[in-house]
Amino acid sequence: MAVYAIGDIQGCYDPFRELLDAIRFNPDKDTLWLTGDLVNRGPKSLKTLRYVKKLGDSVVTVLGNHDLHLLALVAKQVRNGGRFDSLQKILKAKDSDELLDWLRHRPLAHYDESMDTLLVHAGTHPDWTAQQTLARAAEVETELTGDDYKSLLGKMYGNTPTDWSGGLKGYKRLRFIINCLTRIRMMTNKMRLNMSHSGPPYRARKNLVPWYGFEDPAWSGTRIVFGHWSALGLIVLPDLVSLDTGCVWGRQLTAVRIDKRVPRIIQVEGQR
Repeated sequence: MAVYAIGDIQGCYDPFRELLDAIRFNPDKDTLWLTGDLVNRGPKSLKTLRYVKKLGDSVVTVLGNHDLHLLALVAKQVRNGGRFDSLQKILKAKDSDELLDWLRHRPLAHYDESMDTLLVHAGTHPDWTAQQTLARAAEVETELTGDDYKSLLGKMYGNTPTDWSGGLKGYKRLRFIINCLTRIRMMTNKMRLNMSHSGPPYRARKNLVPWYGFEDPAWSGTRIVFGHWSALGLIVLPDLVSLDTGCVWGRQLTAVRIDKRVPRIIQVEGQR
């Protein structure tokens, strides 16, 4: 039995299947951890979504910002257009309702105690432990799977609030949690969210710090596996695994075996 974490697929179905062949993935024995953003930008979002759903319990995928945007499109909380035209095949598919209901019930964070490893799409707050991250994710998941989920999908857009407080309430609180788990890259040195910088950390303003770059974060000791940040690229450290290696931009799709003491890295060529 092996556990492989794989970075953002974004509708790049062919590289995904090629990577599964390269790692000799066996759904009867092995487990996949996917960092989210299953859809968008790539040419085969519908096929990707169908295949991942079909894998059943052999796959764990967290929600990414593109997955949430797809749900908002379906819920008519945002208009389609521009770079999101790639999602039209999903919206028109005969099994669209089934696929999107399955997607809406995916978590925003996943934790494995035996490996002391947390899976998120983008990151987490330096003041949150792994257990607090799970609890905050569960707040959003409760709303997202509830009867009034469309309201959440309409209110999740925006870059504020930028400061975390346990006293945050309502949609402001939920938006902050969503931004931390699905959009975060950089923060100010005062731990305020900054959504303006998407490039590599070394090109950021001096007062900006990667979310994982603060000294003694609350989650210290737990390994965090994440994607989202293609400009950051591949990082494999004892407590940090960054997996978005720009497959949709023609770079690589990456898998890292995370259940072994020494992680094994496998890559295939990205979308052509």
